[in-house]
Amino acid sequence: MGVLHVDVVTLFPEMFAPVIGLSIVGRAIERGLVDLRTHHLLDALEGRERADERPYGGGPGMVLRIEPLARTLDAILAAAPPDERRLIVLTSASGPVFRQADAAAWSALDRLILICGHYEGVDERLRLLYPLEEISLGEFVLTGGEIAAMAFLDATVRLIPGAIEADSVAAESWSGDELDHPSYTRPPTFRGVDVPAVLLSGDHAKIAEWRREQSRARATERNRLRATEAEADYSQ
Repeated sequence: MGVLHVDVVTLFPEMFAPVIGLSIVGRAIERGLVDLRTHHLLDALEGRERADERPYGGGPGMVLRIEPLARTLDAILAAAPPDERRLIVLTSASGPVFRQADAAAWSALDRLILICGHYEGVDERLRLLYPLEEISLGEFVLTGGEIAAMAFLDATVRLIPGAIEADSVAAESWSGDELDHPSYTRPPTFRGVDVPAVLLSGDHAKIAEWRREQSRARATERNRLRATEAEADYSQ
């Protein structure tokens, strides 16, 4: 595995300081697994330019302007190897929802460029001029894309070999067709609720089977709920 180079284009680079300094992402940076750089969009302004303007045609809100975004992307791409495996992502409530499969694919890239959307979005010409993908954190709207970008970053970096223990990744939710099993620790009884006896038995074969059954049961329930939601959406 090579180093994952991450470039974050944002109006608020200071929001990423805790992620870079304290989290799994920070540890991955310290171990040389990730090289993360934030690019303040205001640094790309020239003269008396603004980073945003009112939309042509009228309407509420503001739109991020194409020129500072293009200057920032051009500088990043000019300094990057031309044959690297890269992806440009725009955080957008209009895009498909981010999945674990996306995180796994992104963790194998050479470069990930995250553009934090804002306001009413970005000038549409950004999509026409650059090969970017719009990705959403969920079916809801955030004030800015920084929170979504941090979530994408955390989910991706933790899958890079060496970022966390390999066993933790292999046994967690979304790593296969099942969800993570329930977990318990001390005390064995709390407010009348007991830890399942099998987990205290010391029988590792039975414990492993119980965990597999619980994982399958959770996945079955999740799929049932999804099917119910899909039927409700279709009926509307």
